[in-house]
Amino acid sequence: MPHLKIEYTANIYARADMGSLCKALNQVLLEVRDEKGQAAFPVGGIRVLAYPAPYHSVADGKQDYAFVYLNLRIATGRSDATKKIAGDALLARTKAHFESLFSNTLMGITLQIDEGVQVYDAKHSNLHPLFSK
Repeated sequence: MPHLKIEYTANIYARADMGSLCKALNQVLLEVRDEKGQAAFPVGGIRVLAYPAPYHSVADGKQDYAFVYLNLRIATGRSDATKKIAGDALLARTKAHFESLFSNTLMGITLQIDEGVQVYDAKHSNLHPLFSK
């Protein structure tokens, strides 16, 4: 972890360049540092995935409003300050990405960070060794 999942209304698919956003938010997660200046997240655990919602209804449903939901799932162990730094950086980069779309589209953006102890946590990956020292 961290795993960042982005869900968005498909009415912005052609105008949103979600691949670019995924790469930009991946870079944000790579750059987040804790209070000691250490990387907040393991490189090999970063995942940023985006999914369009082809069927949606937003707000009163009377217009074709747009919506983007970002959910960052992290394991326990990071300070509240580090989580705020991560959230603020992700939101700032997301807002910048959608700035031009916001000027001509009615839309909302929500970012939530979920932290929790896994009840079951199994992994099968050959990515972590690439980035371990």
